[in-house]
Amino acid sequence: MPGTSDSHESKGTAHDHAPASTNGPGGAGRRPRRPLIIILAAVAAVVVILGLALGLGLGLGLRHSKSSAAADSNPSGNTTTKLQNATTPKSVDAILSMDIVNDPPTTRTYDFVVEERMGTPDGVQKRMLVVNGQYPGPTIEANTGDRIVVNVTNKMPNSTTIHWHGLYQRGTNYYDGSMAITQCGIPSGESMVYNFTFDGYVGSTWWHSHAGTQYTDGITGALIVHAKNESVPTYDGDLALQLADLYHGFSPELLNLYFTPGGIDGTPGNEPVPDGGTINGVGQYGSSNTSFFNVTLEPNKTYRLRLINTGSFVGMQFSVDNHTLEVIEADGTAVEPFAVSSLSIAVAQRYSVLLRTNQTAGAYWFRSALDQDAFTYDNPGVQTEIRGIIRYGVDNDTVPDVALLDNPPSLPDGAPGDLDTTDLVPAGGGPAPNSTFSVYFTISMQYASGPNYLSRFLSFINSTSWEPLQKTSSLFSHLGNNTADGSATLADSQLVTTIDEVHVVDMIIDNLDDGDHPFHLHGQKFWIMQSGAGRYQGGAVDNRHPMQRDTLVIPAYTHVILRFVADNPGFWPFHCHIQWHMAAGLLFQLNVLPSESAKFDIPQYMIDQCQRE
Repeated sequence: MPGTSDSHESKGTAHDHAPASTNGPGGAGRRPRRPLIIILAAVAAVVVILGLALGLGLGLGLRHSKSSAAADSNPSGNTTTKLQNATTPKSVDAILSMDIVNDPPTTRTYDFVVEERMGTPDGVQKRMLVVNGQYPGPTIEANTGDRIVVNVTNKMPNSTTIHWHGLYQRGTNYYDGSMAITQCGIPSGESMVYNFTFDGYVGSTWWHSHAGTQYTDGITGALIVHAKNESVPTYDGDLALQLADLYHGFSPELLNLYFTPGGIDGTPGNEPVPDGGTINGVGQYGSSNTSFFNVTLEPNKTYRLRLINTGSFVGMQFSVDNHTLEVIEADGTAVEPFAVSSLSIAVAQRYSVLLRTNQTAGAYWFRSALDQDAFTYDNPGVQTEIRGIIRYGVDNDTVPDVALLDNPPSLPDGAPGDLDTTDLVPAGGGPAPNSTFSVYFTISMQYASGPNYLSRFLSFINSTSWEPLQKTSSLFSHLGNNTADGSATLADSQLVTTIDEVHVVDMIIDNLDDGDHPFHLHGQKFWIMQSGAGRYQGGAVDNRHPMQRDTLVIPAYTHVILRFVADNPGFWPFHCHIQWHMAAGLLFQLNVLPSESAKFDIPQYMIDQCQRE
């Protein structure tokens, strides 16, 4: 199917049995901005032009160069085994179907094989974790109401899971893919089937590993859900653009560095600074790689660009030279359209924008720049802006002016500015229901108490720093099911808010940290009822037409009130999506309607896998 690699579609009935074992922040910044690193010297300009002219034959994408030699290093520690090379999807794979929405409800089946490989996304060889041998992994396209069956086989030495970001998983909480919360990890050498329906979700999202920091190393992919009744303007073409920061180091090693006593560069809580980034798996590091994700469009058409930040740490600033963009969706919520010149996309957020190919025929750079405000130390050589190519009305080998790489043209006077998230208004939106239940949380990052308090700088919600349970999950152990409604810390590291009857919940959150945190709520969207500087001091909420989404940046030293309807049974994490912060404990769980989730018919093999993870 269009936009999907190494997957197949089935019209048959979904199977729900144990698979055979193979056994073997765009928000308020706090750091001084540094100048962009120039990626191509004048001497390299000829190389760029030659490389593109030779490689863009069909105008559907130049794949980055890969090392032809097998890698000698193996993350499992087996130095006698050589890892295969990861590949990059063709640019044509980013073009989505315009006809799928007319398909009758069906079951779409995919096979995912998760394994370790060596890759060169930006021209620098690095250790990666990938699905079906590629980064990013296969794009899943479906219609709301379709059933998805994904058989995941784990060929890595460590356990893994796949989380379907933003989906509601109503009645199938155990397929949410949150390790130690809704399931145990899929053990090395074994498989698991995820089997669920798209129960009302529409729009742009993604899937990724939800085990440790694994997705930092490449276990990500786009997930697009179409619907005939989506409240967005019409368009002629549809593309998924996955934007991400990129580290040349392997994430477990970077995490150890993050936990260095005293912090990286001598400041507690220094997050590892990325080395660069990618657009649909292709980046440019210095002059190591002169390839660009590129696509040829038709002139005088309207294209939907689905922008997905699949990174681990920083927001990505997206723009297209000489073009304005029209915002039409955020995190699966259609919004009243409005124009921008660029937009910042926080980690795990998604936006759809309309691009009109109505300028002079030619080739244009589009840009995805790393938000350097979050950088806490200098990383020499960091590639701060990633480039791609959009062309129309010209030959497929046409290249934009190389002189514009580091000198982007300005839009005419009167052009719109950068995205202001206060301009987001849900299409046809109205007031949220009145709150019937409220909980209060604080966000902080600090050393824990105890004799080894200087060993790790941890993240806390209230007074609890999350650590994953071992050989069980919150859902499987019914953690907190016997506690009264409200918040309690269980097993020393599990902050759980239990809600055992349907309520409209207000989460009142004070961010006491000096950093911005993009928080994501599993299983439902929330309304943004209030936000402001400093601690929460009460006051009325704005309930005219609050924005509804599933991922929100809570800037440093600010507060928010997020409202949602607690009627979806299960354990739902609410966590910072910066991988280093979540690994340091910035997560708590909602235990919604435990009397209902206790009735789930969880496949026995999933429970059995806990002892082997």
